[in-house]
Amino acid sequence: MWGFGRSPPLMIAGGRVFVFPCIQQIQRITLNTLTLNVKSDKVYTRHGVPISVTGIAQVKIQGQNKEMLATACQMFMGKSEGEVAQIALETLEGHQRAIIAHLTVEEIYQDRKKFSEQVFKVASSDLVNMGIGVVSYTLKDVHDDQDYLHSLGKARTAQVQKDARIGEAQYKRDAVIREAHAMQEKVSAQYKNEIEMAKAQRDYELKKAAYDVEVNTKKAESEMAYQLQVAKTKQRIEEEKMQVQVVERTQQITLQEQEIIRKEKDSTKMVPWWTCCWRNCHWSV
Repeated sequence: MWGFGRSPPLMIAGGRVFVFPCIQQIQRITLNTLTLNVKSDKVYTRHGVPISVTGIAQVKIQGQNKEMLATACQMFMGKSEGEVAQIALETLEGHQRAIIAHLTVEEIYQDRKKFSEQVFKVASSDLVNMGIGVVSYTLKDVHDDQDYLHSLGKARTAQVQKDARIGEAQYKRDAVIREAHAMQEKVSAQYKNEIEMAKAQRDYELKKAAYDVEVNTKKAESEMAYQLQVAKTKQRIEEEKMQVQVVERTQQITLQEQEIIRKEKDSTKMVPWWTCCWRNCHWSV
């Protein structure tokens, strides 16, 4: 929109604006995504083979980029959507033809992705100067009127079949080799397993023998220790018995001595009979 009160012109992407009639003007430019059918008929490749190529491109004026939008307004202001599409189509078709001329039929036919990437890259760098961005480009069809691609396809098919036969033979050969290796590995693994089992059995028997020796030794030591302890216990019991007997004998001797002493004391206390008679006689006088 431009006119009185608008310098520079106002650009609005996908919105609304109030316009004063007679003193202001408004023009529209499409921001829709445009689908283009890019056809290049009978273009000579690098080796002089004419082929026809069809590509599908998606292009769009970038309304979110102010610089690109301003460029597009300068280029296409007042043009219809069809006119914008035609300009973009002619640009893409020109780049498509130029790239075809630099490649061989085999390169285009066998590596379509690479061809599409080249067209996309070259066309994008050119259309961006018009404010148009290339969203995508895909190679749709490649054909010729001289059956070159058909012959190429036959040769390719024959080569593929040949490679398939060779591959099958190599696969069978490799399968036999792999089977032989597998059998060898199996036998080797079996022998190795038997050897390991034998080693394990040997180690087990050696460890068991050592364990039995240790166990028997411990048992013998334990039995000897038991017998020794029994002997010590018996000896200690006998010693205690002897001590008890000594104590009992000592007590008996002590009692006997005490009895003798008591008897001696009792004998000294007794008075002779004649002493009593004398006393009686004396008293009578």
